[in-house]
Amino acid sequence: MESNNNPTTASTDEAFPASSNVSLLNCIDLSSPDIQESVSLLKQACLESGFFYVVNHGISPDFMDEVFSQSKNFFDLPINEKMKLLRNEKNRGYTPTLDEYLDPVNQVNGDYKEGYYIGIEVPEDDQEAEKPFYGPNIWPATDLLPGWRQTMEKYHQEALEVAKKVARIIALALNLDADFFDKSEIAAKPIATLRLLHYEGRVSNPSEGIYGAGAHTDFGFITLLATDEVVGLQICKDRHANPRKWEYVTPLKGAFIVNLGDMLERWSNCIFRSTLHRVLGSGQERYSIAFFVEPSHECVVECLPSCKSETNPPKFPPVKCVTYLSQRYKDTHADLSLYQNH
Repeated sequence: MESNNNPTTASTDEAFPASSNVSLLNCIDLSSPDIQESVSLLKQACLESGFFYVVNHGISPDFMDEVFSQSKNFFDLPINEKMKLLRNEKNRGYTPTLDEYLDPVNQVNGDYKEGYYIGIEVPEDDQEAEKPFYGPNIWPATDLLPGWRQTMEKYHQEALEVAKKVARIIALALNLDADFFDKSEIAAKPIATLRLLHYEGRVSNPSEGIYGAGAHTDFGFITLLATDEVVGLQICKDRHANPRKWEYVTPLKGAFIVNLGDMLERWSNCIFRSTLHRVLGSGQERYSIAFFVEPSHECVVECLPSCKSETNPPKFPPVKCVTYLSQRYKDTHADLSLYQNH
């Protein structure tokens, strides 16, 4: 992809519904030798919107296309085959449509999307597998989806490398050493979760509580999102506004849309923003691939020294990463006992 360090807008208005607001997002070029410019652009994005693009990240366009193709192959399977791979208590495997309920105040049903969770592979006999979010993945049979596991494992590894590069720029933007988040074991023992997503062709209707994905903030550190070219993602820069103003994010082929999670907002004492976002269905099928990156289980997230002062004391108590994440997943996903008849 051609590098572009300027705020990026949609190349055409025809992709968006009439009278839509479209967000301007900064673009971070990971191949740029000018690290200070990257830090400046990222810092501005983190202060203003909590969302930005990352381009020239090192994952080839052909391989990105292959991942999307393999994702579609899975979601094209009959529902009975997908239900055999239903997610477990480690949040690995298939999540059916309506399984996730991100905005119960405004949603009449769960999200009109289905998904598939893939984490870091930890053998069942490994002591680490006893921890939440660690353990073996659930994989489709090889004869059902040839090459599927190899594709997803390779993508997981490559996306994690991109996330580490972004984390180093974030550290510099917070006046920390570049390797600060590496020391939080984001490099060594992260909770890194790949989630394939498929939005069915249902038209969302916010006035009736119907959404592709309800309004929410992400739970963890950062999220790398790859999308197809179908419009759907919206962000709200001021979650306390009444009424809220929603802006579409332009799909940018080959780029990651990166957003900050609640854990980084806590770390930064709300200086950097975890921004409310949602997905509205337009009547077209939509595919996206989210990569959620968190520190290790034992990492204690507490206000960074560079983000507090006498006039701006810490707003949150320290919390262990695993404690925080476990509660957030429990709050937003259906109880697995609901699927016992399948």
